[in-house]
Amino acid sequence: MAKRNRDPDPNEVLATIDPQPVRRVFTTGVVGLLGAILLYVAAATPPVDPAWLVFLIVTGFGALYLAWRVWLATAVTLELTRSELREAGGRVLFSLDEVDSIDRSVFAFKPAGGFLVRLKAPTTRGRVYAPALWWRARRRVAVGGATAGSQAKPVADLISIILAERRGDLPRR
Repeated sequence: MAKRNRDPDPNEVLATIDPQPVRRVFTTGVVGLLGAILLYVAAATPPVDPAWLVFLIVTGFGALYLAWRVWLATAVTLELTRSELREAGGRVLFSLDEVDSIDRSVFAFKPAGGFLVRLKAPTTRGRVYAPALWWRARRRVAVGGATAGSQAKPVADLISIILAERRGDLPRR
């Protein structure tokens, strides 16, 4: 019988969250289309009031910029290890030592198909917004959007299990 390793590798990837290609294209397309329509309206039938014209132009370019940011943000895979949830490039969303609770309930303020993590203390990593993938502000980190719930739910469950093991609520194997 093989001897079991009691100290698992903290950097071993336990689960991943990949933005779904269809959701990625749809989200980017809808926001980009909104920007294009606003700019078309501003050019084809400009309003009489210059303030509305400026509003249409600024909002149109803002939507196009957001579409570009969604496309870039959703090109990243999220990885769960025993110590942290991070982007595949290395940027850490949160360390599991910082986690206070996880909320996947229907009424949680979370992205579609995702989950909300409440941290024990406000993060020192600063605010980050990766549109349609995740965001972090103060004591909250939300994951989801262009991700499938079938990938986000197991990650949230694994985080809950790891936290329960650390608290001693579950026996370690």
